Amino acid sequence: MVSKQEQLDILNKYWQENCTCELRKTATQAVFGNGNAESEIVFIGEAPGKKEDEGGIPFVGAAGKFLDEMVENIGMKRENIYITNIVKYRPPNNRDPEPEEKEACNEWLITELKIISPKLIVFLGRHSMLRFFPTEKISEVHGKLLIKKIPELGNKQAFLPLYHPAAALYNGGMRETLIKDFKKIPKALEKINQIQ
Repeated sequence: MVSKQEQLDILNKYWQENCTCELRKTATQAVFGNGNAESEIVFIGEAPGKKEDEGGIPFVGAAGKFLDEMVENIGMKRENIYITNIVKYRPPNNRDPEPEEKEACNEWLITELKIISPKLIVFLGRHSMLRFFPTEKISEVHGKLLIKKIPELGNKQAFLPLYHPAAALYNGGMRETLIKDFKKIPKALEKINQIQ
């Protein structure tokens, strides 16, 4: 039987060759999702930044170090979770990804999530949240467990929107909120396990 990691490797190889995202022209490389393919939790960010584009791994810059700290604070390890982005290529000068760039990487992301089949998807910032909850405001739903049936993913799925770690680096109040919200992840998993 093909393992989840092997399925992800095949998926990444396919999309690396076939993705129509315009950002391919300016990025150094595609930045694949990274971590444990068997994880119960998938974190979804927005797009790779400069360090990620250079190294080919998501969340390795300053925001990534802060994310690692928060993961450890809730008794988890980075290698036990899975982290990806809605867009797999770095936008020039770290600008926000355009709708057509998100769309070009969408099937790649959806298939990635179907392979891993996590119990909980954690949004890191509004861009990833808006992909699944286009009418929500992150300022209103951050730290709240949302359950929604996403047709492409099949069954009902649990989501937890959080502020993006990069935003919290420069804003003390948001940093405190993010740390507090992050501590809700183990409780959210417990709740999901009770429902299932």
